[in-house]
Amino acid sequence: MMNDLLAHYGPFLLRGFGMTVLCWLLGTVGGMALGLAIALIQRYSIAPVRWVLRIYIEAIRGTPFLAQLFLLYYGGPMFGLRLDPIPAGLLGLSVYSSPYFAEIFRSAFGAVPIGQIEAARAIGMSEPSIVRRILLPLGLVSALPAMVNFSIVLTKETVILSIITVPELMYQVQRMSAETFRYVEANLALALFFWGLVELISRLGRRFETRITKHLIERT
Repeated sequence: MMNDLLAHYGPFLLRGFGMTVLCWLLGTVGGMALGLAIALIQRYSIAPVRWVLRIYIEAIRGTPFLAQLFLLYYGGPMFGLRLDPIPAGLLGLSVYSSPYFAEIFRSAFGAVPIGQIEAARAIGMSEPSIVRRILLPLGLVSALPAMVNFSIVLTKETVILSIITVPELMYQVQRMSAETFRYVEANLALALFFWGLVELISRLGRRFETRITKHLIERT
């Protein structure tokens, strides 16, 4: 019976897992890029712009991802924004994660020794060069553990995408449960898939952190 269950639903679960990984990866990259832009704008912009960005950060962090996704997917057409489930899910994940990444980058930039930045300005280095050669490399080392940790948290938020019919892993697990009434096996498969993904992200994060730290030590 178990072998028949796996033979029939295994391919659907694997496709759902692939969609979960894709949504997580693109949503995380989008959130990081948007969060980095927000952190840099906050650092170099005027006060009114910083206030607007602060309102955005607090609004997104203060509301559930489920509510944001519903507003985006079902409320978007009221404002002319019509998205299919997968683009809506990717945009939702990117927007939801961006304030958290923005705060991670902001804190990491604040940890960069001010003396190094002042020395770079003293020798005539431009602000874009300071950002590229000092702020980002040193800030990334401080930010990486928190970025990996939140990326792991974000993997679990992908299950909410099933609400808008994105065919990710939870969607396939719910389908399997509804058709077979084998809730334990279905959710056990869900837990094992996510455990494997989290382990992979953790190991890659540690390896990446080691390589970056070693590279910076060699440069200095």
